[in-house]
Amino acid sequence: MKKKNVYRWMGVIVGLTIIAFVLIYFLNLQDKVSNPTKLVDRNGPPRFSNMIYGGFGNDALNKPMDVTKIGEFVYVSDTQNKRVQVFDSTGTQIFKFGKEGKDPGQFMFPYGIAGDKKGNIYVADLYNGNISIVDKKGKFIRYFKEKNEKQKAIKAPGGLRIVKNKLYVTDIEKSQVFVFDLDGNLLLTIGKPGEKDGEFRAPNAATADKDGNIYVVDTGNQRVQIFDKQGKFKKSINGSEDGKGSSTLVNPRGIAINSDGNIFVVNNLTHYIYGFDAKGKKLFQFGGMGDENEQFYLPNGLFIDDTDHIYITDTLNQRVAVYY
Repeated sequence: MKKKNVYRWMGVIVGLTIIAFVLIYFLNLQDKVSNPTKLVDRNGPPRFSNMIYGGFGNDALNKPMDVTKIGEFVYVSDTQNKRVQVFDSTGTQIFKFGKEGKDPGQFMFPYGIAGDKKGNIYVADLYNGNISIVDKKGKFIRYFKEKNEKQKAIKAPGGLRIVKNKLYVTDIEKSQVFVFDLDGNLLLTIGKPGEKDGEFRAPNAATADKDGNIYVVDTGNQRVQIFDKQGKFKKSINGSEDGKGSSTLVNPRGIAINSDGNIFVVNNLTHYIYGFDAKGKKLFQFGGMGDENEQFYLPNGLFIDDTDHIYITDTLNQRVAVYY
């Protein structure tokens, strides 16, 4: 009888323990569901995921300048190698295309890179002064053709982004930004050389938000300028409280906007990535100079996909960092 009582009490204790664990689990689950900010701080820095490298030897990335993700493939402008490298989402090298030259399918300085809904890839060649369009397998289709050939706008294309079937192009030499539809019609010309509001010095990147507002990285003036969809100047972001004080940006480069409307900017010469809210208030920074994970050495291009994964080209470390 004594043994039976011991076993009964042991069973009761085990049962109570299981019930306690179940209650704790469901209470924690309910707390996480009712307080999602405890899971992820949407206004905090992103989390490091992985690195994308090229292969060994001649397959290695050399000064990757920009990146985009179309479908399941990540496309990287492998600038010093005069080509584009293509990876899957895990970072496995799939194929590459392009070589040095001035003929179709060749590049001298492939820089900005973007993709349309059909899966075609647009590659800006800063030195050849053209934008190549290739299919998702890297086969050359044609050059991007402006409708008004007699008064061509593009001279030295740098940054490229396609948002809602509009192509945003920064012209680094002309210090202007052009907005085209994908048929080559020029919709907007923004800016001119200078330092005033609405003027640029070597803009390196541009993008647009869901409302059509246009964001231009005004590299030489150490700021980001924001325009409405008609191209009218709205405000500047430079890290100061009102965007008019002393800038904390030093040679800013890539830019992208996540689903919350937060603005990510590459601060190239400090090796940091800055995050701002829609009003221009600085929320966070991450990075710093080095070659470890979560460090950069002259980062340049930045792209955010539709799942808010962030891709950053780390030029001198010859890799692409992925965050989420």
